[in-house]
Amino acid sequence: MMLKPSIDTLLDKVPSKYSLVILEAKRAHELEAGANPTQEFTSVKSTLRALEEIEAGTVVIHPDPDAKRAAVQRRIEEAKKRAEEEEQKIKEQIAKEKEDGDKI
Repeated sequence: MMLKPSIDTLLDKVPSKYSLVILEAKRAHELEAGANPTQEFTSVKSTLRALEEIEAGTVVIHPDPDAKRAAVQRRIEEAKKRAEEEEQKIKEQIAKEKEDGDKI
């Protein structure tokens, strides 16, 4: 059985077999979780779809993983902060409505 895309073609896109396996696994998980595909696929399985995307060059290893991790952490912290602010606004609104209700 011939693997499509071939390992030789894939290793032209990624520096090592280890990096290829990690990138393919992460992308397959993203596809399974509902991430938008970057192209039309001939394969049915998410692992082979990930390999097709790597071969096409639409999925690559981030050139600076530390910067990517920091950016993801910042996004998480910003989302937490927005959620806390929204919760605080709701609490203030409830307190105001309760105060207005006591006046009546």
